[in-house]
Formats: sequence, structure tokens, C-alpha cells
Amino acid sequence: MQDKPVALVTGANQGIGLQIAKDLVARGFTVLVGSRDLARGKEAVKTIDGDAHLLQLDVTDKASIAAAAERVRNEFGRLDVLINNAAISHTGRMISVEEYAKSSRPSNVSLDEVRAVWETNVFGVLAVYQAMLPLLRGAPAARIVNVSSGVGSLTMNSDPAYPWRSIFGPVYPASKTALNALTVAMAIELEPTRIKVNAVSPGFTKTNLNNYAGTETVEEGAAEAVRVALLGPDGPTGTFTHAKLGKLPW
Repeated sequence: MQDKPVALVTGANQGIGLQIAKDLVARGFTVLVGSRDLARGKEAVKTIDGDAHLLQLDVTDKASIAAAAERVRNEFGRLDVLINNAAISHTGRMISVEEYAKSSRPSNVSLDEVRAVWETNVFGVLAVYQAMLPLLRGAPAARIVNVSSGVGSLTMNSDPAYPWRSIFGPVYPASKTALNALTVAMAIELEPTRIKVNAVSPGFTKTNLNNYAGTETVEEGAAEAVRVALLGPDGPTGTFTHAKLGKLPW
């Protein structure tokens, strides 16, 4: 088994996930770049200066997840950090945030669309967690980071003054609400161990999730996930935070 800590970042072939991978490599990790598409994953790894390896991983495919876990076990022998970053906001063509909100209200949203997004953003996270947990338990002090979003906060969306309240709906925002619930459940389950589980919000980052309408860079969006991944033994578990805003309400 190698001495360097190993981190797996899902959905790391672009955007925030790729930046997280770059940042963790720079901090001495061996990073597994999780990518559903092999060709895009290979191109992503070429942009990382350091110890990065492509890991084919489709979080909606049980066989792919099992194969990925087996490869980590056989080739690296350990997993110290799991960052659940893979996510989609929709399955159709790129549209504006305003158009997205109008087409994804509870009264008119496609149930197939809800199922597809939740399959990646919620069930995919749980499936990867279950597959990788035995490896994480074998690490000295593993960390799990779930990349969520402030738009999933029920507390903030219950405030009429919250600026993003109008886009809250059953597809992407509610999938992040569910992810927050999973984070709490994971943290509770792992309280007796040295594994810490936290959720982070990257903020409104310029990525293909929002058709690059975001206001923050991928470097800014990746910062909190990296910070939480590096928490020491006295760090918290079961929290939801943002790099600039600090602790967020569930």
C-alpha cells in the first residue's frame, strides 16, 4: 500500500471537480479523477500537474461503481478522501436560469427529469458512499465531502428575502436538499469513527451546470471542498459551509 494519501473526486473531468483534483494534487495527494466519459477524463488528467489518475466512474451505474472500488482497492490500497462532486442540473439543452425555473415548477416538471437528476445527485452519491466506505474505514482518518448548493437550503428558501428562492423546485435544488439530508445521515452513522462527513456549497460558480452564468471562478468554487477535505482531527463533522459565508443553515 502506498504512503501518500489518496483522494477520489467524482465528476472531476471538468469544472469544480477538476479544480478540486488539481488543488489536492498540489497538496500532496494521489488523486483519482472520476469521470463517466473516458476520453474526457483522459484530457482532464493531462491538465493536472502531478499525481493524478483517471478512474472510470459512472455514479448511476452499479457495475461501474463496483469496478471503480475494486480498482482503488487493488491499485492504491487505500482511500483517505471521497469528494462527491458529480452532479447534473438537467438532462436537456442548455437554457437560462430563468427558463429553467419556469420549466421545473412542481406543477409542470417532468417526473422523468426529476428521476434522472436525482439518480446522479442523490442516489449516485449514496451508491458511491456504500461502495467506498470499506476503503475509507481502513484509512487513519478519512474525510467525505458532499458538494451541495445553497439553493438546497430549506431554511434559506423559506425566507421571502432569499434572492434565489424563485428557482427552488423538485429538480436540482431539491436534489441538493436531499443530499444535505444524506450528509447528516452519513455523519450520524460515522460519529463513532474518525471519519468526518460534511457538505459544502461552492457558490454560484461559472460551470456548465448553470450555462456559465455564475459569478464565481472554479478556483473559488473549489476552495471550501478542499478546505473541508483537509480538516484535522479536531475539525467538525455534519456541517454545511461556504468559503465566504461560513456555516450555512440546512
